[in-house]
Amino acid sequence: MKKSRPPYKTLSYTASEYELNSQNSDSNSTIDQGRRNILKSVSLSSMTTLLGMAIPFGYLMPKGLMPIALAEQNKQFTIPGKSGLTILNDRPINAETPAHLLDDDITPAKHLFVRNNGIPPKLSDIDTSTWQLTIDGEACERPQSFSIAQLKQQFKSYTYQLVIECGGNGRSEFSPPAKGNQWTVGAIGCPRWTGVRLADVLKHCGVKEDAIYIGYYGADKHLSGEKNKVVISRGVPIGKALEKETLIAWEMNGEAIPLQNGYPLRLVCGGWPASTSGKWLNKIVVRNTIHDGPKMGGYSYRVPCKPVAPGTKVAEQDMCIIESMPVKSLVTFPKSGITHNLNKPLDIRGKAWAGDLSVAKVFTSIDFGVTWQLAKLKAPANRLAWQSWQAEVTFQQAGYYEVWARAVDSNGKSQPMILPGWNPRGYLNNACHRIAVAVS
Repeated sequence: MKKSRPPYKTLSYTASEYELNSQNSDSNSTIDQGRRNILKSVSLSSMTTLLGMAIPFGYLMPKGLMPIALAEQNKQFTIPGKSGLTILNDRPINAETPAHLLDDDITPAKHLFVRNNGIPPKLSDIDTSTWQLTIDGEACERPQSFSIAQLKQQFKSYTYQLVIECGGNGRSEFSPPAKGNQWTVGAIGCPRWTGVRLADVLKHCGVKEDAIYIGYYGADKHLSGEKNKVVISRGVPIGKALEKETLIAWEMNGEAIPLQNGYPLRLVCGGWPASTSGKWLNKIVVRNTIHDGPKMGGYSYRVPCKPVAPGTKVAEQDMCIIESMPVKSLVTFPKSGITHNLNKPLDIRGKAWAGDLSVAKVFTSIDFGVTWQLAKLKAPANRLAWQSWQAEVTFQQAGYYEVWARAVDSNGKSQPMILPGWNPRGYLNNACHRIAVAVS
């Protein structure tokens, strides 16, 4: 029988590298997922008892839904340079940001989530003066390498605020459960990135007419410790690579990119799964075929090409690569679980984004999605940046409420109220975000 383990891990680290004393922490995610599934079977009267208050719109709550106040977890951990993140896995380390810490228009470095497939290089092994980025591949006319200094000298620098989101953000809500880090809503951020356009570098090196894809390679190490074994090498179609917002970046919010987020150089492909934005970047290949690096094939970052029933076994050839992320929104203020005075309106605000598109509208609801009120929506700082929104809600009686947010993209597609189509790896969950409010 597998031995039980304590819910919290002991972390030991230096400023250059995180080394964890425990092994994989997926068991914690399994415990949390099991708790959610058990609570889903609880009756409305029992949920009222657990909450300690009435649920005024309880009769409108979708069947099988549990109050968000009963599902939320409050585990936290500390790593240098980060603040308030929640650990999901310890080998490799992965951590997400609670929604209320994503309230800034520009995500600060301390609140940007951490997503690793392998072990980052040690800070002591990184020398920015000698770091090289190689551009080659069968569809590159003039393969060559650049130092970071040469990139800065030879090409114009640009700064864009770009959304970066893990393709598995929201995985914890899928049923039947999908394996992997059980992200809730916090594998998302929108910092300001500074670097050179990938398009300018590729054009300098020459892109052959048969080019259809690019792929990246980074300096992270495989968990097995095997030398020269690539951890992850994904890419994007040449059209996405040549967009003006696709950057080879060395700064985030005017400072060096944090080590866990890709220092000293990373690719940033805003609006697509963050797995396309390679960290610790040291090579880009221009391909005349769809890139075939690790985690490009099989079920990685792919969803069924056609809708399937939950739990369906899908053949690999029937899986399609994820490209633009779906429309989504978050309530970032107030923090879920607050108590609010019945006699005062409640100010609500949040963020919304839509992959390659923009957000056209955001709505809020306090009756489990039966009625919706239009929120005020700001324009993005630039293309592929998220958008801030604000609303005010009032309550007619005391009790337990949930404030839901729903965004609609510029093509008219709306977030689903609860859960989008099921897929084997639990990708692309853009169900409405909700927070708990106790009105007294």
